[in-house]
Amino acid sequence: MSERLPLKQARRLVVKIGSALLTDDGKGLDVAALGLWVDQIAGLIASGVEVVVVSSGSVAEGMSRLGWAVRPQHLHELQAAAAVGQMGLVQTWEAQFKRHDIHTAQILLTHDDLSDRKRYLNGRSTLRTLLDYGVVPIVNENDTVVTDEIRFGDNDTLGALVANLIEADGLIILTDQLGLFDKDPRKHADAVLVTQRRAEDRELDAMAGGSAGALGRGGMQTKLRAARLAARSGAFTVIVGGRIEQAITRLRQGELIGTLLLPDQGRMAARKQWIASHLQTRGTLTLDDGAVNVLRLGGRSLLPVGVKAVAGQFRRGEMVSCVDPQGREVARGLVNYDADEARAIAGRSSDRIVEVLGYVSDEEIVHRDNLVVV
Repeated sequence: MSERLPLKQARRLVVKIGSALLTDDGKGLDVAALGLWVDQIAGLIASGVEVVVVSSGSVAEGMSRLGWAVRPQHLHELQAAAAVGQMGLVQTWEAQFKRHDIHTAQILLTHDDLSDRKRYLNGRSTLRTLLDYGVVPIVNENDTVVTDEIRFGDNDTLGALVANLIEADGLIILTDQLGLFDKDPRKHADAVLVTQRRAEDRELDAMAGGSAGALGRGGMQTKLRAARLAARSGAFTVIVGGRIEQAITRLRQGELIGTLLLPDQGRMAARKQWIASHLQTRGTLTLDDGAVNVLRLGGRSLLPVGVKAVAGQFRRGEMVSCVDPQGREVARGLVNYDADEARAIAGRSSDRIVEVLGYVSDEEIVHRDNLVVV
């Protein structure tokens, strides 16, 4: 039971809510249910937890507003429904959180936003800044402009990618099922709820069979895939019934509801491993002895003042190698500035970045969360 501690100790969570729940199986936005989830999320925030909401429902809400009973097949019709529905969706989230004096922000993403490293880091910075100000980002796929070739496929995957993006401790997926069962509960009366497993447990694949509902794009297989994606950055995932009374609050208290899928390693360990095994560095930062000591002994970020020279051509978000004055690699990490910008601010204190560049992207040239000592 102690392994439910991650839920009790989490400080940053992504909560994903599916279309069937948000629209009461297609009848239109279920404002009462949405209000109850907001109440629980507000409770998390009051206890010091940062929360990002990944909200499905724009297409389903648009269908309801347009009087369409069947989900359209043509892309332009889906995009039109999303455009209409997103208006009601974001207005409802804003109104419900306003009852708790909590501001919200609308974030619409496409696959391109997370596959391009510069846009990835820009999105990460924006989301984390919003969280710093106590704002709840409401994230959805930008269905109005996205095409099948570049879509995430489902908001479960988007939720996992957002968890990776903001380095969340966990992902909570609220669905119309109680969780993951050892067999399809709609066909087998003796199906047993899986309360806890490792996300990479291959026995789960056979259990996650079945298709999505009429409104959504993701079934239990996509939720399992999302859990494994979230686990890559060390985040746990809970798949739980959104209609369970006070589900979010009860999960936070450690109650054994839903299915908890755990990563094989902690959040920072997983991220550091990913950075350490990154395929190719794009440039080199030569550090002074002081910066070398800080990285080796202090576990701190690399500031521009500690950089003596910059070699190579790289973009913000790409991998660079950090070497000592003798050329020996000390660390590697994801750089916060393009190569020409890094050259311009090298050797300068962070408070002079704006003087040199005209703006400040980050005070650090490589943040400690994106840095691994080798």
